Amino acid sequence: MIGELSKGVLDAVLETIPIEFSVVDADDKVLAWNKHDTRILKRPLAALGLDVHNCHPKKSIEKVEQILQEMKEGKRDSARFWIDLPLGENKEKHKLLIQYFALRDKDNKYLGCLEATQDISGIQQIKGENRLL
Repeated sequence: MIGELSKGVLDAVLETIPIEFSVVDADDKVLAWNKHDTRILKRPLAALGLDVHNCHPKKSIEKVEQILQEMKEGKRDSARFWIDLPLGENKEKHKLLIQYFALRDKDNKYLGCLEATQDISGIQQIKGENRLL
């Protein structure tokens, strides 16, 4: 990153970006997440420090384990998938884009994984242009 941000500004940025994320360490322990009160994919506070494998539905655990193992081995830097999830009062289906990104230091040592989730339903509707002002 170019420049420096104070903790207060960094916290504001991480809560403002239109993506909810979770971070796990190199040992697959949950370190942190943003947008706690407004998350689509909720995390209980008790998940902090737990093994990330305990935070996913049983049907997806095998794939999560495979992705994390491939990141640790340096075979993969990211994974992307999407799901339709009913949200809101009307349980209208929303398209969620879920991406995993390997976190590595300057020497390419695996530090953990960033899981980023974004509701892209509105983005999928964009047509034409809408220039500033």
